[in-house]
This record gives sequence, C-alpha cells and structure tokens, in this order.
Amino acid sequence: MSFASLGLYATLVKKLSAIGYTEPYPIQQQAIPAILEGKDVLGIAQTGSGKTASFVLPILQQLQHKTVTKNRFIRALILVPTRELAVQVGEVVSTFAEVMPRKIKSLAIYGGVSINVQMMALQNVEILIATPGRLLDLINLNALNISEIDILTLDEADKMLNMGFKKEMADIFELLPTKRQNLLFSATLGKEINTITEILLHNPVKIQVEEAVQNLDLITQQCYHVTEERKGPLLRYLIMQQQMQQVLVFASSIHRADAIVEKLKAHGLQAAAMHSKKSQGARTDALANFKSGRINVLVATDLASRGIDIQFLPFVINYELPRSPKDYIHRIGRTGRASAAGTAISLVSEEEQHHFSVIQKKMGKKVEIIDAKDLNLLGF
Repeated sequence: MSFASLGLYATLVKKLSAIGYTEPYPIQQQAIPAILEGKDVLGIAQTGSGKTASFVLPILQQLQHKTVTKNRFIRALILVPTRELAVQVGEVVSTFAEVMPRKIKSLAIYGGVSINVQMMALQNVEILIATPGRLLDLINLNALNISEIDILTLDEADKMLNMGFKKEMADIFELLPTKRQNLLFSATLGKEINTITEILLHNPVKIQVEEAVQNLDLITQQCYHVTEERKGPLLRYLIMQQQMQQVLVFASSIHRADAIVEKLKAHGLQAAAMHSKKSQGARTDALANFKSGRINVLVATDLASRGIDIQFLPFVINYELPRSPKDYIHRIGRTGRASAAGTAISLVSEEEQHHFSVIQKKMGKKVEIIDAKDLNLLGF
C-alpha cells in the first residue's frame, strides 16, 4: 500500500517520499482515509507507531477546503500532555504545512515560557497544538477562541489523564462547538479513556495497532555517565578514538542538533544536521552525503530519523535520551540490521540516570555502564 492510495495530496506524498517514508504504517493506513472522510477516530497505538502523521496529514488536507475564519479563532486543536510532545507535534505540522497549496499557520503553546510571546504569535493561527493548562490561560486572557473549531485531536489521552488534566480537559470540552470532528489517540484503553470516548466520539472508527517487537540481540549497547558540560567533548572523543566512519547522533531538539554540528565542524569532523527546519533539498543532500560517506556524522531529531534507513549503519549515539523507551528502541534499532552487528552508545547525565534505568527495565536488557569522569577529554 502507498501513501497515494490513501487519498492524500500529491504534494504530501512527494514530501513523505523526500524524507524517507515510502509505505504507511498500519495506523496510518486505517486512520488517514477515515479522517479524510470526516469520521471520528479512536486510535490505540504506542509511541513510534506513526500516529502523529496519521492525524496531522489529513488535518492539513481537510483545512485546505475550509475558508479562513476570524483572527484568533482556531480551526484545529491538538491537545497534548507535555511541552516536549507539543514541540514534536508542532514540528511535524510545520514540516508538511510548508508544501500545502494554501499556507496554514500553526503554533505550539505550553507552560514554562512567556505567555506574552505566545499571545502575539497567535495571530492568524489555524492549527494549535497545546497543553491543557496553557490553553485555558490564553483563553481566559481572550487571546484565542475555540468555539468554532472543526477538528479536535487528543494525543496521548491516557497520559493527560494520568498527569491530572481531567478537570482542565472537561473545562476545554465545554468551550467547544457541538458539531466537530473528534480524534482520540491513546497508548492504552481504560475506564477513563472509555468514558471520554463515550462523551466525545460519535460512531468512531476504532483502530488498535499491536506493538512490534524489536530484536536487539545484534546491538552492543553502552552508556557513559557524563556531566552535561562534558557531553560535547565526549562525543567528539568517541568519534575520533573509535574512528567512526559513519555515526548517527540523536538530539532532542533542532537547536541542539545545529549546535552539535557546529562544534563537530570546528574540530575538523564532517557533519550535517537533519531536522524539520532544514529545506527539503538540504535534508536530501545531508542523507545522500551521509550514505555515500562524504560526511561521517549525521545529527538528527526523532522526527527526521524516521526517514533514515541505512542497511549497515555501524554506530548510533544518543546525545540525549528520548522521552520514552519506545523511542529509545526505535533509535538504536537503526543499527544492527541485516544480520550486521552495531553499537549504540548513550551519553547520560546525572539528571537522566533514573530515566535510563526505566528504559533498561522496559527494554528488559542491562546496558554496560562506563564512568567518563576519568577520561582525558582535553582538546576535544
């Protein structure tokens, strides 16, 4: 099955191909046509299953047929539990919005940053990705209105409930129009999810994707305990000392990826970044140069990494840990393919050590721990 067969615009299909998506994930195969038909959807799928694109792509296409409404009246609302997920979903929306015939402005809002900056940025926004608390803050300040939205999406609904957003979600639901399309995605089903489903969804298309099992036996995993300040020197030390000719480095944000590449180049290493803010041509060139060996290091965010498929990739390095064990397995699974051994290295600061313990427990594997404090990183 191809993305073109799902009813997506040719520009979206071309963009998907350019960043390495050739075939839709199971949840995308079922969700995209249903959403394009205007149906409510209940999707049960784990992180890494491709669910974000399964709702972002059809939402962008649906809004092409809508007329632009009054300023600050949102057309599509995507509710998420955390700042990190808001940023991630926002990047996915931006990546595909840039190729749409009618340009659609999107914005991710969340707490912990200036609300005044977000208020100004809300001008002419049609797709809003928001955490519940910050959304209500801005509504109370009359900075936006959700009474005329066409599509409501709850992403990781179970996590929102677990984090105590039940009251905020109820307050938000009261402000929504009666007639709208509803999409609910969750990693698990439970009593509270079933309750929300009954309240929000009308004859939904139900999609449940079984979790894929990743074989990690061919991957040698190592973890270096290192201070945040020494991560950069340690990364360069490992690349040079082990003479890595091809290494994929994962960063948690676009800003971090660019900063890592800048430092690598300053130390004479051939490197490039791959993320959603890069043009299509820049991403294509970076991946081609990496595959051909013209550059040794490719630094990518999780979104961009979905398009990286290299059969014999020897090294993967987590400069920062991903937000979930599933994302960790997806990252390191880029090596150790086609019966070829690979090495996955994680640089773990003191603040990340508990999270890495959780990752190991969920993965069911112990990882070799190396203390980097005695390594001489002078000059790196």
